[in-house]
Amino acid sequence: MPLVFAAIAPHGGIAIAEACSPGERLLAISTRAGMEELGRLFADARPEAVIVATPHNVHIANALGVVVAGRVAGRLAGAPPSVALDVPSANDLAWLVLESLAAAEVPSVGVSFGSNDPETAVAPMDWGVLIPLWFMGGRHDPPVPLVVVTPARDLPAEAHIAAGAAIAQAAARCGRRVAFIASADHGHAHLEGGPYGYHASAQKYDALICELVRTGGLDRLSEIPAELVEEAKADSWWQMLILHGATAGWTGRLISYEAPTYFGMLTAAYSPN
Repeated sequence: MPLVFAAIAPHGGIAIAEACSPGERLLAISTRAGMEELGRLFADARPEAVIVATPHNVHIANALGVVVAGRVAGRLAGAPPSVALDVPSANDLAWLVLESLAAAEVPSVGVSFGSNDPETAVAPMDWGVLIPLWFMGGRHDPPVPLVVVTPARDLPAEAHIAAGAAIAQAAARCGRRVAFIASADHGHAHLEGGPYGYHASAQKYDALICELVRTGGLDRLSEIPAELVEEAKADSWWQMLILHGATAGWTGRLISYEAPTYFGMLTAAYSPN
């Protein structure tokens, strides 16, 4: 069965109301509403497994990573202890993803953590996974089984697009309804006082991404100069390339965009035609 739903979702902690301090609760209101909308659309699609591409898990030189541990669990740093998830892995799908990546000649490795037996291993859940799953499957009873995929910034755009197509093929082979989430925050240089300082390219990059999402132009992602991505301090380009490869021909809808602090946050939903 092919993929049934896809999304671009942010992973800043202010996207979760329960994680906000009193001073943060008036920030990211549009984003939180967008995440709630993604949650409704995700539930309507009835996925039986979810694949999340995150930029904040393992970083492997020259290869994508696919987590094959039996579970993925963690809590959001700086938030109340209740902002935590423990989700079983869809390991049959994870191994199919690795097979498909190998067949597509995309460098990739399976990754586990802790226990020598992957079935009993628990991999750390980074915020790039936890925050989207807070709205999409992570708090279902039971949680929707998970596959975590990590991009490789030293591989070209074409490799990430091919990886997305391979992921879609693996989903079609697994016999389950599968959703794909590109966990992505955008320019991180919107604010002089932010950790990355200010650069005009952050606004330029984010405006371009909004245009591409709004007009169905993700095929133009690979034309974005690497210098613009670097100057903007974006951590979204690679995951969106994977999404584009996985959802070629789909219909997308930009739900929200804002840059309430130093980084840009965007929600978008994709469905097959």
